[in-house]
Amino acid sequence: MRFPMSQTVLRFVGGHESSLEMARGRLVFLSGILVVCFIVVLAKSIDLAVIQGGGYEERASYLSKSDGDEITLRADIVDRHGVLLARSLSFSSLYADPELVRDPDALVASLMNIFPDIDRGDTLEKLKSDKRFVWIKRNITPVEKEQILYLGNPALNFKNEMQRMYPHENLLSHVLGASGIDGQGLSGLERSFESFLQEKDNLELTIDVRIQHALKREVAKAMKKYKAVGGGGIVMDVTNGEVLAMTSLPDYDPHLYGEAKPDQIFNKMTLGVYELGSIFKIFTTAKYLEENKRGLSDRFDVRDPIKVGRFKIRDYHPEDRVLSVPEVFIHSSNIGSALMAEKIGDEKFKDFLGDLGLLERNGFDVSEVGTPIVPSPWRPVNTLTASYGHGVAVSPLQLVRAVSAMVNGGVMVSPTLVRQAVSSQPQNVRVISEKTSHYIRQMMRLGVVEGTGTKADVKGYLVGGKTGTADKPGKGGYQDKKRISSFLGAFPMDKPEYIVFVMLDEPEGIKESYGYATGGWVAAPAVSKVIASMVSVLNFTPPSKPDLFDVEVKSMLPAEIREKQQIAQGRL
Repeated sequence: MRFPMSQTVLRFVGGHESSLEMARGRLVFLSGILVVCFIVVLAKSIDLAVIQGGGYEERASYLSKSDGDEITLRADIVDRHGVLLARSLSFSSLYADPELVRDPDALVASLMNIFPDIDRGDTLEKLKSDKRFVWIKRNITPVEKEQILYLGNPALNFKNEMQRMYPHENLLSHVLGASGIDGQGLSGLERSFESFLQEKDNLELTIDVRIQHALKREVAKAMKKYKAVGGGGIVMDVTNGEVLAMTSLPDYDPHLYGEAKPDQIFNKMTLGVYELGSIFKIFTTAKYLEENKRGLSDRFDVRDPIKVGRFKIRDYHPEDRVLSVPEVFIHSSNIGSALMAEKIGDEKFKDFLGDLGLLERNGFDVSEVGTPIVPSPWRPVNTLTASYGHGVAVSPLQLVRAVSAMVNGGVMVSPTLVRQAVSSQPQNVRVISEKTSHYIRQMMRLGVVEGTGTKADVKGYLVGGKTGTADKPGKGGYQDKKRISSFLGAFPMDKPEYIVFVMLDEPEGIKESYGYATGGWVAAPAVSKVIASMVSVLNFTPPSKPDLFDVEVKSMLPAEIREKQQIAQGRL
């Protein structure tokens, strides 16, 4: 028998029918849950996008660069041999979204277990604020980050940041400068070369870390020995202006720039301006010889002080006789130098100091550069006092630059800290003749062999130089017991390559120096030790015939003086 299809009826009896009904019920229930979830998500999205959209702007601005690959790391700074001096490293910082904090007190307690140094009250105030982004702790360690993750609190999150690291810490504080926690340069080369470093090109310096160590060590030792309140030094190549070392003490750790005191941040070598005393006699002597082609044999009577109004120009250690030009130089006669300047003339002498860059602010690779203090108007008395380094205040770097021209053949060079930098200063400008430069080199060598700079000598390397001692100006005039004592040395004097300058601020005389605190006693020995380190580090070849050069140098002294010396030495 056949039955029509429309009349076919299938029924499940017992357990089968029950199971089908249960499955149908579950499907209806799950569908209901999905609909509810969809409605909740939709409502929350509308709330975030429309109602609370403005509240996330602050948070979004901080998180816009939270990914590690979006951080802009500054370029490295290296010395002339590629030694790393500064590098940017990525690190994590912890922030919170107070909106997601359910129990601020409990969260603060948890955070203080990880960061005992955070302030409880300040942190609690942050977590209760109506902001969407607050810093909790910047620059956290990987271990601390792991502990935060273990808390599993949705209100806490991390942002990748950059930190500048200085492997040598205080060694080059004033050269490198420092950068802020947000990466911007605050001082030194970090500030001056901000855009260059952001372009991720490594900055190669003229600095030699080995020589920097030697210079800072000897300046620090001299400061301690003579109880000076400050000091500094410069080593520069006189042929091209490359600065191999520069230090200013006291200094600071660039990682702790915000904690440094003003006197630690102050760069005495570029920003400080001082009356640097008798080193200026190099310029006076050079200009005198330029104006008087046969002036080397001229003589000056230095027995009587020069009266200037109610003041008198005297010699610190008077020779009480007539001196030749070389003798005026090696005995550092203020009277003799003033008489030379008087013969040069006010305008010519002032213009010469201007040509040497000593009367105006000089550009340099760091922006912390001082402006000289120059008498205005310039009177005849200013010519006399400036001839021996009083009345005109300049930075040590300006002094080093000017003396470089005196010994390198007569050509100005522009100091630089950066090897690939193009200096804005004029190059190859002749200021004195090669002949005059040769005479100055001889006299500077004579100053170490026979004069006030004997403690700067390094046997076999023909060191030359000039002492400088000047009382510091104060209220009511100059202060007798507060002075700037310095020594500027160069070597080898037959063909100079380097200048080494050391300065001490307010040194005190000791028993070893017989109570003296002049440049020849306190700064010259430090220069000698720096040069000794340099010739070792650089594997510097000494002059082949130093004795022959010294014979030529001593021939500059008057015949009667040479004869007396030979008699004293038992040669006649």
